[in-house]
Amino acid sequence: LVVLFCAATLLFDVVRVRAGHEAAAWRKGLVDELASRPLDDVWMLAGAALAASLGVALIVLALCPGMRHLLPLQIPADCGPARAAVDRGGAAQILRDAAMRVPGVSRAKVRVRRRRVTVRAEVRFRDPNQVRGELSTVLRDELRDRITLAHTPRLHIRAQRPA
Repeated sequence: LVVLFCAATLLFDVVRVRAGHEAAAWRKGLVDELASRPLDDVWMLAGAALAASLGVALIVLALCPGMRHLLPLQIPADCGPARAAVDRGGAAQILRDAAMRVPGVSRAKVRVRRRRVTVRAEVRFRDPNQVRGELSTVLRDELRDRITLAHTPRLHIRAQRPA
């Protein structure tokens, strides 16, 4: 928030100067100080070290995975400000079990992402198009009724006979 505030203040002043107004006094003073100090000054080196460490910290934060492996669940309004999530692997296992209950499916591979669920089903008997339709219905019901994700992902189903 501090970085955001400083960047917004600087941007506001730059836009103000571009619009024809005079630069802020703090910016004029800062520019004069930076122009008059030598590069080996203690304050210049300390400022450079602070900027470099802040940059490294921001890069490390950007590379951290966070909680992308969790999918947020829909919470009823009467529960208050509660939060709940399900692991992607757990959601994939629930959907795989539901897909295996569809007649004709011998194997199913489910991949759950944040915005898309990809299902590959191997059909031993029955028409693959008919199985695809049943899979779509069963998996949509499973997503809506059992998993209840906050944002329902798109469903992409591929049902085919084994090679």
